Amino acid sequence: MATTEKLNLTIATTHPTTLPWAALLRDYFVPVSSKKIEIIYPSIELEWHQAYGTLYKWQDSLNGLKIGLSDIGWVGSLWESSRLPLQNITYDLPFITDDLSSLLSVMNDLHHDIPAMQRSWLDNDLKFLAATGTDTYHLVTNFPIRTLADLKGKKILAPGAASIWLEGTGATAVNGALTTYYTQLKTGVADGALTILSGAYPFRLHEVAKYVTLVGIGAQFVGALAANIEVWDHLPIPVQEIFVEVALDYSRLSAEAADKRYKESLEALKNEGAIFYTLPLVEKEKWMNSLPPLALNWVDRHEANNLPAQQVLNKLMQGLKTKGAMPVNSWGVDLRDPDK
Repeated sequence: MATTEKLNLTIATTHPTTLPWAALLRDYFVPVSSKKIEIIYPSIELEWHQAYGTLYKWQDSLNGLKIGLSDIGWVGSLWESSRLPLQNITYDLPFITDDLSSLLSVMNDLHHDIPAMQRSWLDNDLKFLAATGTDTYHLVTNFPIRTLADLKGKKILAPGAASIWLEGTGATAVNGALTTYYTQLKTGVADGALTILSGAYPFRLHEVAKYVTLVGIGAQFVGALAANIEVWDHLPIPVQEIFVEVALDYSRLSAEAADKRYKESLEALKNEGAIFYTLPLVEKEKWMNSLPPLALNWVDRHEANNLPAQQVLNKLMQGLKTKGAMPVNSWGVDLRDPDK
């Protein structure tokens, strides 16, 4: 008679299931991986304990998983610039692409092909499984924006690594997360936010900041599905393989869901009275030109710590080009066809 092996796993996120990457863990990763394990390995009985936005706060997404409050979970790398230095590359490369699907596919490739990318997670006792990201960033404010100069002297919410996007604009960056933005805007802690519309709408930011300025700062890699390494190492190899397979599908589906949610949120915001404006190309170019050499600074900073930053930058840009998402701003990487 076959012996049944029981696995009890806790999966958690810092954000509720109103956001695509959290909802898909509940609606796709958990049931699909469970079904695959049940069919292929009936001797393994898997029981999940799920906590979405309730187990620990956004600041603790890495620590909560690292210390074992959860076994598998979503980690927001955008708040971990020092502990996940290579992962935050896209936040140092604004205005490269709005194509989230291509961006996440490339980020998954980078983690597979460059050992230092995986090592960043392992150094924090975590196992990287799959990339997640957000639709492109825009401005949601309680004042109208018609030119870049309108940002001068304003306090703008910009999460973690995104604060550098405001350098040169005259605005002051204020830290926070989608879960805190509404209160920060309502109480005057900030005048606006650099944020994603798929998050701005469900968190009702337009109730306290009715102006939406479409900028297109770019889709972003914001974090990943990861596992506590001690838990991971004790999982049967077949279970690990199923989790990796389903996690990559989850990553792809999360990008598709984010794109769909973005379009729905755009329409919902318009229908509920948000005032929209598209920043003119000339003002967007002023913004890009006002920024310091972010990619060069990022490479220099991390190469000084013996990290392969230039390799990561080059492979990211080439990867986007290969997938048909030619970077709007290549940040100094030569993407010309050498045969032409």
